[in-house]
Amino acid sequence: MAVINAFAQDAVDRAEPLTVEAAYAQSCSLALAESAPGTVGLEIESHLVDLDSVADPVAWARVEAVTPVIGAAAGRSSVTVEPGGQVELSGPPEPDIATAVAALRHQCVGVRLTLADRGLGLAFAGADPARPSRRVNPRPRYRAMEEHFRATGRAVPGQVMMNSTAALQVNLQAGPRREWAQRVARACRLGPTLVAVAACSPWLHGRDTGWKSARQRAWGGLDARACGPVPGCVAPTAAGDAHLDPAMAWARFAMAAPVAFVATGQEARAVGRAVSFEQWASGAVRLGGRAPTAADLRTHLTTLFPPVRLRGYLEVRYLDVSPPRWWPAIAAVTATLMDDPVAADLATEATEQAGLLWSEAAREGLADPRLARSARRCLAIAAGRVPAPLGPAVEDLAELVESGRCPGDLLAQRAAKVGPLAALREMAHA
Repeated sequence: MAVINAFAQDAVDRAEPLTVEAAYAQSCSLALAESAPGTVGLEIESHLVDLDSVADPVAWARVEAVTPVIGAAAGRSSVTVEPGGQVELSGPPEPDIATAVAALRHQCVGVRLTLADRGLGLAFAGADPARPSRRVNPRPRYRAMEEHFRATGRAVPGQVMMNSTAALQVNLQAGPRREWAQRVARACRLGPTLVAVAACSPWLHGRDTGWKSARQRAWGGLDARACGPVPGCVAPTAAGDAHLDPAMAWARFAMAAPVAFVATGQEARAVGRAVSFEQWASGAVRLGGRAPTAADLRTHLTTLFPPVRLRGYLEVRYLDVSPPRWWPAIAAVTATLMDDPVAADLATEATEQAGLLWSEAAREGLADPRLARSARRCLAIAAGRVPAPLGPAVEDLAELVESGRCPGDLLAQRAAKVGPLAALREMAHA
């Protein structure tokens, strides 16, 4: 009976027009769910590389053939393939960060060993340093998003973002309702500092970009109404954060964001101009020859990519993925500064002068003295509060930050010495 009702509800969602008021209400209700901090989910993306032909993308037929093998090796993690062939492992929620890191580490090793037997490797970097941005996944959703970016004047950053970037995502509980405002604001305020610490995408398309995070540069080139920080989630000063309403801020963001495509059955039709979901729901514009439904709203929400996305929980999306030496520590620092009450309070103070420096973090990283001070302080705070098994990794990262460097600086040095293709080959063989 439950299955029948689920199908019936889905049919209603796809048939009943959605009013503006209902869309706001649904967006708000989906933003955050009351919960207790502590549970952590990790997602890690990496670049799939043909070890015998590093310069070429892995053909889609080969990706399809190897995906079930990756799934078997990934254990409890789910596996998806991004537009450019990047492999994403999404771990289930774990009771704490130490458990989440240990599980994903183990699964990554298993996947890499399995792929190596088939002449493939995974490179952990925020951006592919050498190969062109080329879509290989033919999924209609990705084709439609590509067409939307091209039609709205953002073809280049759209191609880079979809096909050449890889992230480490840290998913955290929203917390008790009374703490939502401060937790969301803290996740946002930590962003620039952690972007600078995690930056690992200095090279792109075979060239040194001059940025610490070319991945963040690509996100910054997209429409801020869909991919920028959510207005209303951070106050001018941390003291004012408690008075914000992040769920309502998310609803306003969602309604003002342009619709990327309209789903019709198994197909997706790109929207070739900037039309907000509110314009569609109000009837000012008709997309696909019809009014939107609740199913359309849910699809629309999956096309919004702010640095901190609200999905019932907090999805921290602003971290470049980095080699296995570094990403466990970066994940641990992020979770500790958010979920440990003592560390969280100290981190809010430490990031006060750096909480809005998104562009500076992506371009200059720790060369910006404000970000360097914030990063050193945050690493010192986290080092004293992380679970013991992660202590050595965080101390290692703290030493790197103390030297004024990020993982991408090491990659840049290697790419400059041996060339970006050789650096990509080394990462994929590691």
